[in-house]
Amino acid sequence: MNINSFPMRAGNAARAFINNNRALTIAERVESLNAIEAREAARILAKMPEERAIRILDRPELRNAPAILEVMTNADAARLLHGMSNDRVADILLELDDDARARLFATLEEPVRVAIQGLMGYPPRTAGGIMTTEYVSVCASWTVAQTLDHVRQVERSRETVYAIYVLDDDTHELLRVVTLRRLITGEPDACILTVAQKGAPVTAPALMKQEDVARLIRRHDLLALPVVDEHGLMLGIVTVDDVIDTMIADTTEAAQRFGGMEALGQPYMKIGFGGMIRKRAGWLAALFLGEMLTASAMQHFEGELEKAVVLTLFIPLIMSSGGNSGSQATSLIIRALALGELKLSDWWRVALRELPTGIVLGSILGLVGFARVVLWQTIGLFDYGPHWQLVGVTVFAALIGIVTFGSLAGSMLPFILQKLRLDPASASAPFVATLVDVTGLVIYFSVALLILSGTLL
Repeated sequence: MNINSFPMRAGNAARAFINNNRALTIAERVESLNAIEAREAARILAKMPEERAIRILDRPELRNAPAILEVMTNADAARLLHGMSNDRVADILLELDDDARARLFATLEEPVRVAIQGLMGYPPRTAGGIMTTEYVSVCASWTVAQTLDHVRQVERSRETVYAIYVLDDDTHELLRVVTLRRLITGEPDACILTVAQKGAPVTAPALMKQEDVARLIRRHDLLALPVVDEHGLMLGIVTVDDVIDTMIADTTEAAQRFGGMEALGQPYMKIGFGGMIRKRAGWLAALFLGEMLTASAMQHFEGELEKAVVLTLFIPLIMSSGGNSGSQATSLIIRALALGELKLSDWWRVALRELPTGIVLGSILGLVGFARVVLWQTIGLFDYGPHWQLVGVTVFAALIGIVTFGSLAGSMLPFILQKLRLDPASASAPFVATLVDVTGLVIYFSVALLILSGTLL
């Protein structure tokens, strides 16, 4: 391909992609295709060797794969789709609109169409939704030699050959799992069951959540987890790389929500200006309305502020301490819930743990705040008035109450959201901080009224 014939708008990424001075890896080619328009990428893939193009399209990192296939001719799209893994094809088709999906679906052969349609029927973020139907299975009556021959014949069309699944000859129920290592060390004439792992295989139902699938794979140190129906018949396998890909995507979404915005759903540089505004404006507006309650709280205590202006000096300190403690607690609980370390029923244990934790943390910060008042007053940096000792005690007591409340509120909010069947990651740090800001002011001025009544107030 002549670089001068390629559109200039493809830029440096396209030039690197078609530069024949060095061999590019699949990962590098994927990055280059991500940087150019879908129509140009489609032309490049159509002229590539088929096996290489299929390997590129099979990579989840190729973000514009649906758009690339949509602009291809039916013949080119069908040729590549038939070589791709079924689960990847299902993911791509689900991202297309109805017309494009129907057109590409019609190009598939009947067996492939049936398999992909089955995969598309499972809910997202479940074992069925991320599994592949391309695995190596053999009959229980086969020998080691027969199994090895079968692996050689099908290895190019299977997701992995490191695990071979042994099925009952009659019912096709999953009986055992054989690792490739055990297979190649077995006697050729021996029955395949003699080299199979002992005990029933670890399996997952199709509707198991992907977080639970990840825990099973991690707990049993598996490269692939078989997915079975209620009768023990194999539906497919979930490989460890599939779990990693989906968990990375979910972690990205959770991090964006935790930052106080909607999940982008696209790379930062790919989302348009209007889309960025829509994703961020709603949460910012909601948080702004929440912060307006802070102004209302201050207006309610306007009289106290006029009598003791010195109290306003510590408002930023008080508010930030409560928000920080709440954000800390929220981060810890969301992560523990995601890893399965905590269940919804553990809320009361968390509350009992966070209550004394908040009191101790608040006492530490309160002592620092009190020491600051004493030091500034003593060395003459600022005069807090004749009742400066009571001001210091007010700051000390208020910080205990606010940090304790922040820890409790931040730790309980993820449980409340999960109980409401919402994503606990929606308990964003800005949301928690806003909640604690309002209540923190109420706590601060209530403590001030209690301690300073008859003196400054």
